[in-house]
Amino acid sequence: MDDKETLRVGTAVRRRRKSLALTLATVAARSGLSVPFLSQVENERARPSPRSLERVAKALETTAAELIAAADSGRTVDVVRAGHYDGAPAEAVRCVVRGRHQLRATEYTGEQDTGREFQHHGDELMYIADGAAEVEAEGRAYRLERGDTLFLSGGVRHRWRATEEGTRILVVAAAGTVGHDDDTDAGPGLDGGDAVHDG
Repeated sequence: MDDKETLRVGTAVRRRRKSLALTLATVAARSGLSVPFLSQVENERARPSPRSLERVAKALETTAAELIAAADSGRTVDVVRAGHYDGAPAEAVRCVVRGRHQLRATEYTGEQDTGREFQHHGDELMYIADGAAEVEAEGRAYRLERGDTLFLSGGVRHRWRATEEGTRILVVAAAGTVGHDDDTDAGPGLDGGDAVHDG
């Protein structure tokens, strides 16, 4: 790995650590590396050796290769055209950010109402591109119309449904908290494991 690639890994390490809500001290304890060294790595003032990177990756529940890929993804520029659905039904769900990145953005079109309640670890942003939707969050009901935006902080229990034909909703959140990985079988606004089942 060249020097520039190694330096970019620092940003990937920091993003991964924050996505897991881990402190530098926790990663240091898991990896056997010092907090000052890890801080320098994250701030791109020190380059980890391949062995140290492997230890950091293990502490972050990933691999060195994944961290390098995540670092490379930070330089990606990608356009997703309106008609691109990656095999998903055009009338249902499509990911509008391709690949594995720190950000997930998913567009829901048409009737979306699973009757399920959701609770994500991270923050979530919902934007009504067309139509209207009803959202119930923390016991309160909100009606959203075209152009409206709803922000939900991590941990807020919520459910939502489109109330008009042709409604298009964009949901944006950190990877691993909302949206889809590489498929579209999860319910609105989450990876399958974040559902809160009633009863």
